[in-house]
Amino acid sequence: MHLPRSVSAALAAIALTFVNTFPTAAEDTAADRFSQNEVVRAASDFFGTTTEAAAKAVQRVFADQGLPDAYIKGDEGSGAIVVGLRYGEGWLIRKNAEPMKVYWQGPSVGFDFGGNASKVFVLIYNLGDSDRLFQKFPGVEGSYYLIAGIGVNYLRANNITLAPLRTGVGLRAGVSAGYLTFTRKASINPF
Repeated sequence: MHLPRSVSAALAAIALTFVNTFPTAAEDTAADRFSQNEVVRAASDFFGTTTEAAAKAVQRVFADQGLPDAYIKGDEGSGAIVVGLRYGEGWLIRKNAEPMKVYWQGPSVGFDFGGNASKVFVLIYNLGDSDRLFQKFPGVEGSYYLIAGIGVNYLRANNITLAPLRTGVGLRAGVSAGYLTFTRKASINPF
């Protein structure tokens, strides 16, 4: 069965109009993500560093991971003598949502000695629903600093990647493996 050209053209025009009135999934997710400029501005304000120092620290994470869905800005303390503990609290920031208070804690083990207090800015990738944050994220951490005293490592679980950027004071050296558990309420239990 053949339709006249005018009817085929009209149907094609209607189909294109219908398709173009709805945003694609890529457009939806891009609108919910933070640009590199937004993150650099937020990180430099939070850390109290120059925009250039924050940009250099953030640039590597963006090259590896792209645009984040969310970020956390907060504070944490940690210490270790082979076995370590880390506790923190901060605010989960998402576009088009109210900030949410979050807590994290976790153990570690390794060749790790000392203690430190840090400001933490965590870039979050593939989060989707905010409730997916509340789980354990394993990772390996070392005393590696990118620039201006800002260190970064990656934690991954269930296709979600966290990239904590830390700067702070203390005396700590070594390499350790462990995990962080994110919760809605503070807990002294690191497990």
